[in-house]
Amino acid sequence: MKKFLSLLACLLFSAFIFAQSKPAFWDDIERFKETDNKTPPPRDAILLVGSSSFTMWQDVADYFPGKTFINRGFGGSSLLDLNFYSVELLKPYQPKQIIIYCGENDFASNPNLKPRQVYNRFRHFFTEIRKYHPDVPVAYVSTKLSPSRKQLWPKFIATNTMIRKFMERNKNTAYIDITKAMNGPDGTTRSDLFLADLLHMKPEGYRIWAKEIQPYLK
Repeated sequence: MKKFLSLLACLLFSAFIFAQSKPAFWDDIERFKETDNKTPPPRDAILLVGSSSFTMWQDVADYFPGKTFINRGFGGSSLLDLNFYSVELLKPYQPKQIIIYCGENDFASNPNLKPRQVYNRFRHFFTEIRKYHPDVPVAYVSTKLSPSRKQLWPKFIATNTMIRKFMERNKNTAYIDITKAMNGPDGTTRSDLFLADLLHMKPEGYRIWAKEIQPYLK
């Protein structure tokens, strides 16, 4: 009995330690796995990977009739996180296209990062994509200039430029610029497209995204 209780105590302690030391977004990734186990993901869908702008676009299929999506956005994630979970995000699926929106949170979590560092994180993730999906078209949605992160705009713009040039140099790729379409008459991002936090978008913001993304969909 004492041995059993000791073993039980060890197991409970181990579970507690694991719960305290789980990598960031572990639970999100586990939920994706559970979803896939319950409902096998469709082949030849469009795979969305990235941060909260995709997470909150739960009705994305309504904007693109006839298209099938697998949404694997998880809020708060950075390109560093996409790289950490690249196997889980990429290997289980057989998409006909992959679309990425990520990069804002890299700078938000560490304002001292240089644009080239975030660009290199993107390049690494692109390499991971090509490991599992060598010929699948890949599109990157430019980092939006969220009003709440105005101090980071110069870094967003510099990183967008690097990624755009990278995509132009590679095959089966596209760079989707949504920044200009989100501007108002004064040439800056329209704050009315955003929720009160001035970070996440209202439906009107997503309608603009849909219009810009539509021509690139496979």
